[in-house]
Amino acid sequence: MEVTAKLRNLKMGCRKGRYVADMIRRRPVSDALTVLQGCSRAAARPIEKLVRSALANAQEKNARQNAGIDLDNLYVKTITVDQGTHSWRVKPRAMGRANWIRKYSSHVTVVLDEK
Repeated sequence: MEVTAKLRNLKMGCRKGRYVADMIRRRPVSDALTVLQGCSRAAARPIEKLVRSALANAQEKNARQNAGIDLDNLYVKTITVDQGTHSWRVKPRAMGRANWIRKYSSHVTVVLDEK
C-alpha cells in the first residue's frame, strides 16, 4: 500500500534536490535515512524530514485503517523534485541600472511502498 508525503515551496533549486533524491531512490527507508543523515548537502535535511513524515503517515494509516502495512518492509518507491515558483529580487548596478535575480523553489514528493 502506497503512502505519500509532499513538501511544497522548498526554497532551493530543483537541481540541488534532485542530486540528493537520486541517492535514496529505490532504497529501504532505514537505508535512505542513514544516507540522508550522512549527506553534507543542504537539500538532505528537508528531504530527510519529508521521508520521516511519510513514515509517520504510514504509521498513522496503519493505526487508523488497520491497513496491515509492515513498516520494516517500506522502501522509497518514487521521489520527485519538481520546479516550483520563483520570486524576483533586484540587485542595484552602476549608473542607475539594475539586474534581476531569480530565487528558485521546488516541490518534493515522496512515495513509500511495501516490498
